[in-house]
Amino acid sequence: MTQSNVSTLPSTLPHFVQLTIQGEDAEKFLQGQLTSDVTKLGLSYQATALSNLKGRIDFGLWIKKQAEKHYDVVISADCTEAFQAHLKKFGAFSKFDTSAPAPIYPCVLDDVPTFSHQEDHNTPADTQAWMQASLAIGNYWIVAATQGLFQPQELRLHQRGGMDYDKGCYLGQEVIARIYFKAAPKAFLHYVSGAGDVPAAGDKLEKIHVVNAIADGTINGNGFKALVVARPEHLADSELTILNLPPALQADVARQK
Repeated sequence: MTQSNVSTLPSTLPHFVQLTIQGEDAEKFLQGQLTSDVTKLGLSYQATALSNLKGRIDFGLWIKKQAEKHYDVVISADCTEAFQAHLKKFGAFSKFDTSAPAPIYPCVLDDVPTFSHQEDHNTPADTQAWMQASLAIGNYWIVAATQGLFQPQELRLHQRGGMDYDKGCYLGQEVIARIYFKAAPKAFLHYVSGAGDVPAAGDKLEKIHVVNAIADGTINGNGFKALVVARPEHLADSELTILNLPPALQADVARQK
């Protein structure tokens, strides 16, 4: 699928698609793949992740339970083919069907970043509003350039309800659980602003790794805001300004004993 089939938005803005996964084994299959507990999902989109065996996120997803044995999954459009290949490989012996990807549009409704199928939301203004609101609350999005780079805890996914340490085995679980119970990420998600050109997802600003970034004209007409993964001491040595994430994402990323 080319991006021109997905959306008419400029290529510099993120594009997303939705796939429906439904069938007898849909819940069991997803439970063994995702970091979140699929049995606890509701009708609202929940950020979650599908990690590789090294415990790093290959696919950043939003998922909701549409009906019994029926799940809707949203993913960055440039990750779609790889995600479909993953489902085909790991779901070869499970009974479920996967729909063709359909365009879905990021927007902000009632001050909350979400997704809509309505063409009225297929605008740069809606997407930019979604990006701004998402960065401010740590709602990162994984694109092709950042697949396999970050661990879920580094992105504070466990502080957003997107991880469950009691649900049993899932892909990458051994590494993820080891970090949670026996260690802690030394670098983790921060919300920052900076001067200069907008970095691309996956770029490194010396020792600081960019997850997502947008232009911010409030900084002398040329600057950016970004979600980055970094050690606190590296941020302190940089020229970036640390901005406040929501209180739940300001807590220590280590396990609360």
